[in-house]
Amino acid sequence: MEGSEQEKGFRERMTRQGEEAIGKLAQELLENPMVSGALSAALETRERAARAQEVAMSALNLPSASDIERLTRRLRSVSQRLEGVEDVLDRLERSVDGLDGAPVERRLAGIERAVERIEARLNELAGSAAGPAATGTEPAAAGATQTSAKAAKATAAEAKAAEAPAGAKRAGAASR
Repeated sequence: MEGSEQEKGFRERMTRQGEEAIGKLAQELLENPMVSGALSAALETRERAARAQEVAMSALNLPSASDIERLTRRLRSVSQRLEGVEDVLDRLERSVDGLDGAPVERRLAGIERAVERIEARLNELAGSAAGPAATGTEPAAAGATQTSAKAAKATAAEAKAAEAPAGAKRAGAASR
């Protein structure tokens, strides 16, 4: 046990001394004007080479790394928007699938019944108007015309009443 502690202490001491020596060397190199000048010249050369490469690639109509990066960001943005649109379409599809055709069928059946009543009433009125007109009694014909107008209004009101429940449901669904 004691040997491993000595080894550990020795290793820590050597590591610390090595780090100090490297730090001192790096500091001395950075303080040396010749080394710092060479380092800054190398960095400037690297920047010039990068600019020259970008100009050459532009002249050849090739995209630079920054162009590709910008295009990648834009593609990600479009992809996220597309996913949002797909989610909305999925929700819309589910809500359309959940709709029941029964309310529409009930409304159509109500309208058909109202139209049949209107036709029946018009046939009655046409039959009663033809009878008195043939005998030449005008007051009866005038009464029949008033009665047919009242009947037409009544059947129109019945048709609207048949449509009202379905229209109210549709208005409620549209507000969601």
